Amino acid sequence: MRHLMSVRRSAALVAGLIGSLLFATTSQSALFVSEKEILRQSRVQWLMMKKQLPVVPDGRVQNYVECITNSIIDVLDEPHSELDWEVVVFDDDSINAFAMPGGKVGVFTGILRVADTPDALAAVIGHEIAHLTADHVMERAKKEQRTDALVILGGAVTGMGDVVRAGATIGLNLPFNRGQESEADVVGLDYMAKAGYDPRSSIHLWKNMAATRQGRTPEFLSTHPSDDRRLDDLVKSLTPALLEYNGAREAGKRPTCSP
Repeated sequence: MRHLMSVRRSAALVAGLIGSLLFATTSQSALFVSEKEILRQSRVQWLMMKKQLPVVPDGRVQNYVECITNSIIDVLDEPHSELDWEVVVFDDDSINAFAMPGGKVGVFTGILRVADTPDALAAVIGHEIAHLTADHVMERAKKEQRTDALVILGGAVTGMGDVVRAGATIGLNLPFNRGQESEADVVGLDYMAKAGYDPRSSIHLWKNMAATRQGRTPEFLSTHPSDDRRLDDLVKSLTPALLEYNGAREAGKRPTCSP
């Protein structure tokens, strides 16, 4: 019942956003969507999400996710390290997480069932932050330049999968192509390793993800490479990531974030 109410609230939020986003993107002046406009719309959507979606009531969960996210942010270079970062854990059963332009990171509690260790969760968050630092969101917006340009808002915001399946897609569909997803995997692996998280846990994570399919693909994987392709790419990237990890550990980076 709680999940159903959460989905209904999410649907109401999205419905309210659709009108304003469509108006902004269908006008002649909005055939090209600037980075400034994308950032503005992202801020609006983030504020609406925080207002309308339930946040996790257990402060320990918020602190845990925030601790892991901050340790990854600490290894970023400028200008990304200087963004106004904010982390919110939304109380929703969806298996997903996202990063929005401007440094906003959302994690849905459902993903904690599969990212069930600090290292596995670091793999998820590293992946999402990599989408942001690799400018995948902006690249997509510049290519679209039409009504669906603002669909990319929120990066990989797909946590409210039931809403998407109901037809409300503005700002919620995974917009990235498989090449971008693969790049985010590799870059995210580097981030987590530099922060002192074991990159081998990424293999554990994606195996857990694959096991949750049960006839349908979790939102987090909807446009990602196949399980075999992803694992093959991750294995190929493990050696340099392990070197980074060992160097980080020797330098004293031993995160103590605990669930």
